[in-house]
Amino acid sequence: MKPEIAVHLFSLLWQEYSARVNYARTYQQMITDAGGTVANDHIALRSLRLSLDTPKGEINLGINYLEQLATALGYVAAGEYVFPETHLYARHYSHPQQVEFDLPKLFISELIVDELPSRIAELIYQTVSSLQYDSVTDSLTEDENVESIARKLKKIFTRPWLPPQRSVVEEVNRVTQYGAWVLLHGYAVNHFTGYINRQNTSEYPDIDSTVSGLVKLGVPMKAEIEGDIACGLRQTATQAVTEMVTVLDDRTNAEIQIPWTYAYYEIAQRYPVETESGKHLLFDAFLGKNAQQLFEMTRIGSK
Repeated sequence: MKPEIAVHLFSLLWQEYSARVNYARTYQQMITDAGGTVANDHIALRSLRLSLDTPKGEINLGINYLEQLATALGYVAAGEYVFPETHLYARHYSHPQQVEFDLPKLFISELIVDELPSRIAELIYQTVSSLQYDSVTDSLTEDENVESIARKLKKIFTRPWLPPQRSVVEEVNRVTQYGAWVLLHGYAVNHFTGYINRQNTSEYPDIDSTVSGLVKLGVPMKAEIEGDIACGLRQTATQAVTEMVTVLDDRTNAEIQIPWTYAYYEIAQRYPVETESGKHLLFDAFLGKNAQQLFEMTRIGSK
């Protein structure tokens, strides 16, 4: 697919995400008011590593599910990360025309469901077995325009199974908040990331001043900035917004609404690091320890 399709798709996703995450709009307004530029370092997505037998064959709902789209858009895997304590695995993807088309990196993670207690794994399997799978990419035609293709691809970033039972969400959440989040939100964008290096405003020259600016505007921020200059990356985030989500009542099986965390807005600053050849290049990957801390931002009541 043409890189222009990725540009348009991410624009559509940003519109939806920023409408739900008011902190992202506050950041955008703050930087714009200072005459700066709002650029996106990466988009993060979550998934479940498990396979389902469907009429269309076996489907893996983990990274493989989203990687098909990433690859179709021209992205290539550029790094992998393992989080054994929380049973998570992740890969990041970059685009060979990233600079030319101002494309963000993709950070796609998955929960290794089979490593969870059998009861929790079974609840997750039962919930996602209502998967309504249609391959969006298969329905695309060569004569469609960029906007039409992007609108179709956007349908991937939803929850493709029926709403979970309330008790299931609560029980899964006690073991894995990540798993409960995916049952509720599916493949919705987990976060966008303001790229400090591209802000280009003397008012907010670094991540520290940016955090201070957001706090002054009333945005609740993570208590710490993860990482350091020596390792090439410093990251932090707003608190996650809470919104009403749809679940099934355990007694009546009717749809009801309960409050749950959705997404946060991350900001990141990158620094040069020395390569094996002795050159200094801007760090362009991710740090596992940082990512683990940021995963926790969607925990109910996280601070």
